[in-house]
Amino acid sequence: MKVEIVQVWRNRYEERRLSAMVPPLTSLHLAALVPNDVEVAVRHEKVSPVDYDTDADLVALSFFTGVAARAYAHSRELRRRGKKVVMGGPHVTMLPDEAAAHADAVVVGEGEPVWRRVIEDAARGRLAPRYQGEARPLAGLPPPRYDLLEPRFAVRRVVMATRGCPYRCSFCTTAVLFPRFRTRPVEEVVRDIESLPGGNWLQRKLVWFWDDNLLVDRRYGKALLRAMVPLRKWWVTQTSLDCAEDEELLDLMRASGCAAIFIGIETLDAASLRQANKMFAPRARVARAIERLHEARIAVLGGYIVGFDGERPADVVAAAAALDDLGVDVPFLSVLTPYPGTPQRAAYERAGRLLGDRGWRWYDGYNVAFRPAAMTPAELEAAHRELWRQAFALGRAAARVVRVAQRGGPGALALAAAMNGYYGLRQLLGRIPAAPGEEENEPPVPSRSIEEVKGASEFPPRL
Repeated sequence: MKVEIVQVWRNRYEERRLSAMVPPLTSLHLAALVPNDVEVAVRHEKVSPVDYDTDADLVALSFFTGVAARAYAHSRELRRRGKKVVMGGPHVTMLPDEAAAHADAVVVGEGEPVWRRVIEDAARGRLAPRYQGEARPLAGLPPPRYDLLEPRFAVRRVVMATRGCPYRCSFCTTAVLFPRFRTRPVEEVVRDIESLPGGNWLQRKLVWFWDDNLLVDRRYGKALLRAMVPLRKWWVTQTSLDCAEDEELLDLMRASGCAAIFIGIETLDAASLRQANKMFAPRARVARAIERLHEARIAVLGGYIVGFDGERPADVVAAAAALDDLGVDVPFLSVLTPYPGTPQRAAYERAGRLLGDRGWRWYDGYNVAFRPAAMTPAELEAAHRELWRQAFALGRAAARVVRVAQRGGPGALALAAAMNGYYGLRQLLGRIPAAPGEEENEPPVPSRSIEEVKGASEFPPRL
């Protein structure tokens, strides 16, 4: 028997991709759980087109909401050619009944507890329509199958140390998908880092943590970083702003080779932060945290979301200068998106603000799927595109790289130069975020699901 695991994807920019940076960990992780007597292949659509004539007996499609319609189209063609298809991932977990109409089986929740059973049932020709994966301890997971990763990815060392996030931001799916924050044994994380395959010098040097909030558990985070010091790697992760306010943690980050930290700034407006159910951090506190990270020679990748209720087009565009003033080294600029299962979506549904004529392809983080409070959807989209152009204008992008060169470490400089160069070149060539293309037979977007109602009632304010 052969299993092929496909990570579904579509381009969110004008024209074709320039390169592929970081691979998702999901497919490599699931491949490691396949029994030894079963052949397994991995395909990331970002770099490898889906092969409808694959010789696999079972094809697993993993996907997020923005590519759901594309995944359904892939499944339709694969099943037409006699393949069995199982679906999983964030969108399937949020809307399992919708996904089940397009597959032979769906996996709801986490895949580890049920993945072997799915394969065994498929081998016997007795796939169940639904498998429910419960959250379990993360100890004992095998190393991901890095040997199956396509060579076109620039980053090859992707590792998971934790799963979930204890915070409850209204727009975020993480707390719905992973209700409990969990950690892996430090020795197993170190094993994964050391077991990674070769590549060029930078690919061997750089480790990318596929975590939502790696250092939020201070005791665990410090233990992990102490164990990483002898490895002499550069590493990148996502965590919360207050990591910069713990002196011991900051010292360990620097000593263990932290090159860059992604921080969800989201917005600088207090009312918008309340809408996001996120603790208000005065601009001075944000600036000081970024300054402390810079003093530790760490680059700051800043996530910023536009489209909150208090914003007008001029406010959106002004964020380019505001983020530079804060010292953000690489901005990541998204549009507020009401993903299934989130309190944000439930609130928009109650207020009648979802755009019912825009299917799942609009839920990609770069496009508008709701009616903003102080502008039209078209105005928000145009403002986001102008923000993107201004943020990655060559002069501005180059100035950020020069700034990192003056006070960052070599890892920080390498990442800041690569990312600003990549997005700056995109801006120069006009390959900016784009509206999605048409998807054949895209399913209608439901107004509200049981999962969304549940999600809306389980999100206390962040403390």
